[in-house]
Amino acid sequence: MQQTVVPELAHTQTSPIQWVATATAIAGVVALSSLVQPDPATAAQPGAGPRTATASATASAPSPAAAPAAAPDPAGVDFPIVCGPAEVLVEKKASGDLDGDGRPETVAVVRCDAGSGTPPSGVYVLVQAEGDEKPRVVATLIDPKDRLSVTDFAVRDGAVTATLLGYSSADVPSCCPDIEENAKWQWKNGAFIRSTPPEA
Repeated sequence: MQQTVVPELAHTQTSPIQWVATATAIAGVVALSSLVQPDPATAAQPGAGPRTATASATASAPSPAAAPAAAPDPAGVDFPIVCGPAEVLVEKKASGDLDGDGRPETVAVVRCDAGSGTPPSGVYVLVQAEGDEKPRVVATLIDPKDRLSVTDFAVRDGAVTATLLGYSSADVPSCCPDIEENAKWQWKNGAFIRSTPPEA
């Protein structure tokens, strides 16, 4: 009798007990695999590249609202004030929607940058239409010719308020204003109406 090259295995004959043990082991593996599932947040879809949480959050997030219009910047504006060789100085500025159109206006307090004395102030309202290179003056609340200085200046609730310092006569030196008054401007019927605000 010729011997095979491969030695005989002891398990060439299977018994029913072996079949039952094998079936039980396979059933256990199948049951265990049904309990262990991949994390749905990191599972890759067939044919798709990896997705990050940031990408999916960005895709599902609502688009942001349009940015509000910027208030006009008084830098570089040609103010109707004559300063001669002195520079034009923007002392104060404040912004707010004065006419209720949803776009802010800027109110600027401007004077000549004189070396001494108390140069008079001008108060101007600026707007900048969409597409314009720079703002423009649309209203003069205080003309420098009125010889008034402006303090306690503010824009709030659609109104401009300021404390004005002036002179009782031309004989009062420009260094020492002797009159103080409060003023308020509001946009009504197509114009800025000046009034005296109630005392605080």
